[in-house]
Amino acid sequence: MCELFGFSSAAERDLTALLKEFFDHSIDHPNGWGLAELSGSRPEIVTEPVAAYRSRLVPELLGRGVKSRRLLAHIRRATIGSIAPENCHPFTGTDSSGRQWTLIHNGTIFNGLELMKYKKLQQGSTDSERVLLYFLDLINEAAEKKGAPLTARERFSVLEEAVASIAYRNKLNLIIYDGELLYAHVNMKNTLYYSRQGGTLISTVPLDSNIWQPLPLTALFAFRDGETVFRGRPHGFEFVDALGAALERLDFTI
Repeated sequence: MCELFGFSSAAERDLTALLKEFFDHSIDHPNGWGLAELSGSRPEIVTEPVAAYRSRLVPELLGRGVKSRRLLAHIRRATIGSIAPENCHPFTGTDSSGRQWTLIHNGTIFNGLELMKYKKLQQGSTDSERVLLYFLDLINEAAEKKGAPLTARERFSVLEEAVASIAYRNKLNLIIYDGELLYAHVNMKNTLYYSRQGGTLISTVPLDSNIWQPLPLTALFAFRDGETVFRGRPHGFEFVDALGAALERLDFTI
């Protein structure tokens, strides 16, 4: 699949060493990389459809040092969608109030009729981009019904319901930023961790020797400046890799 990295904090932190470790994993996730610096008024996004360990740009970025209060990074192992610039994460889009959303995804949508119509609207061909377009439509519908932009609490509620609506039988590990809140969701055991280190770090796998804990399953979390501000109720749709689980149960000893 892919690997995700996210950071949220009230204070700027040097993330260079963590990102170096993260991008070193691209030998197993060679189909593109992306980095979104989110501390400004608009995301600054850099992507390439090449393995990060082969990129000339990644060493240049890390050599300058990466300091940020909010950041997303992604390394891709393609399952749906070709290896192309338009299929690199993060994906970004703007809602009807002008709020810009940025999304990274680790997983595959096996079951999701709600997303089919976005195949004709998306720029690339990934199911991840379709997830973002679906979320934006639901945010816009809620804002139109209210007659005003949504509050942080209202955006969280819409996103919580939206995630639950497509989580059944799908692997849906997500980190999303909406210009104020950083959201995280995982529904496969031991595939997304968090660590409190001068803010909140989120990663597919622990990246250093500090304490990392699994993010609780099937509940949406929202962080503002590194602090948890909203925690949703678990929807219960845990994704299980049936093939992987079956192979683990087999005894290959002679």
